[in-house]
Amino acid sequence: MNIAVTGLNATDNPGPGVPLIRSIREGEGFSGNLIGLIYDSLEPGIYMKDIASKCYLIPYPSSGLEQLYQRILQIHEKEKLDLIIPCLDSELYGFAKLQDRLSAIGIKTFLPTIDQLNIRAKDNLFDFCKSNGINVPKNILANSLQDMYSIPNNFNYPIAVKGIFYDAYIANNFEEALTAFNKLRVKWGYPIILQEFIRGDEFNVVALGDGKGNMVGAVPMRKLYITDKGKGWAGVTLDNPILMEISKKVIEKVKWRSGMELEFIKSAETGEYYLLEINPRFPAWVYLAPSAGQNLPYALVRLAMGEDVEPFTNYTSGIIFVRSSWDLITSIKEYEKIATFGEY
Repeated sequence: MNIAVTGLNATDNPGPGVPLIRSIREGEGFSGNLIGLIYDSLEPGIYMKDIASKCYLIPYPSSGLEQLYQRILQIHEKEKLDLIIPCLDSELYGFAKLQDRLSAIGIKTFLPTIDQLNIRAKDNLFDFCKSNGINVPKNILANSLQDMYSIPNNFNYPIAVKGIFYDAYIANNFEEALTAFNKLRVKWGYPIILQEFIRGDEFNVVALGDGKGNMVGAVPMRKLYITDKGKGWAGVTLDNPILMEISKKVIEKVKWRSGMELEFIKSAETGEYYLLEINPRFPAWVYLAPSAGQNLPYALVRLAMGEDVEPFTNYTSGIIFVRSSWDLITSIKEYEKIATFGEY
């Protein structure tokens, strides 16, 4: 098989592409090429050994669907792609809209529908959780500066201020909230999510749905180290039936088709779990799943290729991941190949 994967930006805000490729390479019986689709010629995954056999530059999502489709056609003519796995939130809507056109030229995907993406979006998550009996922090949507002045009537500080796609800030007063609002507005546009801040420990679940309401597998972990950007830099798998049950419920209600990450916080005051976010793709720590006994990325490949996949029934708790920095050395000539010709 020839499988193309995005999200090779293994930086301090890492994408899922590199760990996803590592997982697929270790899949039992896997044979094929893994090809990187990159947005920048300095994405670290390009230069890692035994990750992508070849890399191609593709246009940013803001360039429009037609440019993306034409570029994929060019790559498909050379590589005869069997499957594309997009890994970044900002590109998923575009690829979801291209699913039928890609299928018509022989490229499979295994993606959520537009409706499914909308249900779990940050601006709709509150309503979804409330209608399904899932604890969720109170939030309001800010579509203008005027909306910011409603904060005192809805929340006590601190609050979380979140962008529609990425980034979040903790604001301890109105001035900090306004600064965060302006940063996110310029970077990601409206709406900005203003969310009740709940103190407690953070937990995450990586899961896979088959599109029919079944949870193929899930592995929960607790963050052991969190960066100043809020990214988990270390974590440990744990046995947590409550998180597993909530994750199963979400997948069943949405009939989720693809990988996902569910972010939770356990309230220090009440001990209850609150669902903070549903990210519509595998997380950057997804390699922890096969390490604990559930190779969810490879299971996604098999589902995309039309195979029947039995749900995973267990995993190993107490498995720790610790992320690290590693200098990759290359020559300017190699970099120029990507920047000039768009492939490597």
